[in-house]
Amino acid sequence: MKNFVVKTIANAGALAVAVWLLDKITLTGDSTGRQIGTLLLVALLFGLVNLLVKPIVKLLTLPLFILTLGLFTLVVNALMLLLTSWLADRLDLSFHVDGFWTAVLGGLIISIVSWALNAFLPDGD
Repeated sequence: MKNFVVKTIANAGALAVAVWLLDKITLTGDSTGRQIGTLLLVALLFGLVNLLVKPIVKLLTLPLFILTLGLFTLVVNALMLLLTSWLADRLDLSFHVDGFWTAVLGGLIISIVSWALNAFLPDGD
């Protein structure tokens, strides 16, 4: 359970950095507490999308991963971020990613920040 909480907090931090750096990734709310709550819910949603959908997409696009020597990962990460944005819209969460190329850059930022945070945050159950 502790590992799940740490990964969710790392995802929320990575999403916050992407929102801060990119104008076309938006998180709105009337108060800081509401924005933090929304960010945590979006991080949970992003984690679920990566847990359930991403392995299936990676399996179906395995030839593209091999052909591009893994660079297709950027496209898959962008699609997962766009799917999270779409689901957040359906759940009335105030998180939005505007466009594919913004999602590619956002996915790259989230991957790097999440990796760095997971390297420093404790893990284990």
